[in-house]
Amino acid sequence: MPLPLTPLRCLERAMDVFSSKPGIVCGDSTFTYGEFGERCGRLASALSALGISKADRVAYLSFNTHKLLEAYFGVLQAGAIVMPLNVRLTIPELTGILNHAEAAILFYERDFAAMIPQFRAACRAIRHFIALDGEDSDSVQYESLLSAHPAQSLDPYKNADDDIAELFYTSGSTGTPKGVMLSHRALYLHALSVATLYVETATTVDLHTIPLFHANGWGHPHSSTMLGVTQVMVRRFDPVHVFELIERHRATDMALVPTMANALLNVPNSSEMNVSSMRQITLGGAASSPALVEQMERLFRCEVFAGYGLTESAPVLTMAREKSGIPCASDAERWRRRAMTGWSIPGARLRVVDERLNDVPKDLESIGEIIASADWLMSGYYKDPVGSAAVLTGPGGEPGGADGQPVWLHTGDMAVWDTDGFILIVDRKREIIVSGGENISSLEIERAIYAHPAVLECAVVSAPDPQWGEVPVAIVVSKPSHTLQAEELLEHLRKSLSRFKLPRRVEFVEGPLPKTGTGKIRKLDLREPFWKGYEKRVQG
Repeated sequence: MPLPLTPLRCLERAMDVFSSKPGIVCGDSTFTYGEFGERCGRLASALSALGISKADRVAYLSFNTHKLLEAYFGVLQAGAIVMPLNVRLTIPELTGILNHAEAAILFYERDFAAMIPQFRAACRAIRHFIALDGEDSDSVQYESLLSAHPAQSLDPYKNADDDIAELFYTSGSTGTPKGVMLSHRALYLHALSVATLYVETATTVDLHTIPLFHANGWGHPHSSTMLGVTQVMVRRFDPVHVFELIERHRATDMALVPTMANALLNVPNSSEMNVSSMRQITLGGAASSPALVEQMERLFRCEVFAGYGLTESAPVLTMAREKSGIPCASDAERWRRRAMTGWSIPGARLRVVDERLNDVPKDLESIGEIIASADWLMSGYYKDPVGSAAVLTGPGGEPGGADGQPVWLHTGDMAVWDTDGFILIVDRKREIIVSGGENISSLEIERAIYAHPAVLECAVVSAPDPQWGEVPVAIVVSKPSHTLQAEELLEHLRKSLSRFKLPRRVEFVEGPLPKTGTGKIRKLDLREPFWKGYEKRVQG
């Protein structure tokens, strides 16, 4: 009888094969995989004692710590769904997500304690608030909770393949955050595939530079655990501290969004740092450039290459390593290839198609949309069957999965490809701006702008930025006889939007804004002047 596919088998293997090996390093604390597994078991017992049952949503508001990593396994062991929250969101945004998901428990770090009274008042579904650290007389303390319950024996086979294990909220094209449901099966198969990208696992030390609340931590929590890799938690990204961690723990691997890479490159005396242990660096979350790959390679003297994926694909779909048998003629050619979107990893298949879902020519000129089929696509958007059906289809656009047909994820990313299967994203179909690795919906910003009484029309588009890759720019038409200044508008937006979503530029123009025949604002026309002279309409 086939065994259930679940990421709990990753933990089971780590406890069985690497029990005495240092597994998790967090600040001054180090846990062997045996100790880590026991803590996950205690968390599972505690959740069960609190009345958490199958499919309950368990939310975490936390930076990268061993306690959040324990949730990746302990919550699943209790049969529940782990829901890491983006710590950069505002209270109204988080409240909306918590209520939409109907989270039963909220674990939180002391950094967010001031928010808790508002969540208590506004999120009636939350039955328990658990303080991960610090003192809060109104909440249960995490360590006290774990110490009061014996470790539950790990049974990785009680969850069904299709049970939902993780719920990540990500900005969608509607401007409303969507809950991406990832199943036990998807996460396990994704872990197996990502594990093929590791090198010399016996000596690998993986820095968790990517927030665990972001897109399944790019799959590292599961793959690194399964392989018995030592995982070093980077609580909050600080470039100087990252250099210190690399030297102290002889780190070999890390993943970065381009803004993180740029921050490392700009650390004073970075060339004097001891980075001799590094072996490979993955760039993702936004488009990279050959120049960035070159600079990172020269600084760290290791393999540096881009990757691509979405929260909806758990997330990794491609890597831009060289293909065997296809050598690069020069360093410049290698940097160009390694900055591309790349080619599919095992278990994934990607195509670049036109509106009729026919493959576009592989000439690096013809543009189409990337669609992807993989063993680890999301089960759909939580409570949103219409949105799910719009992006998950069969090969001809029919409902996905019908009559045994593969499911294809429509990514909304526009790209070209070559005869070797290397893909390069050149534009974005959906109205999403990726700034510093964070998804920002232009429609969400526009709705907030329209709430100002002096605004007649507006559009939000992306513009290139050397630090963040791309940033939102607001183009606004004021109502007749109304005067509106940029700072006044930004002050209005700060009431409803997170800081990273605020437009970096506000331009006031005489109306009306250009429109299509159906009355829609022509955003491409508005965006084009900002990108004049750039080869791609997305930037890293």
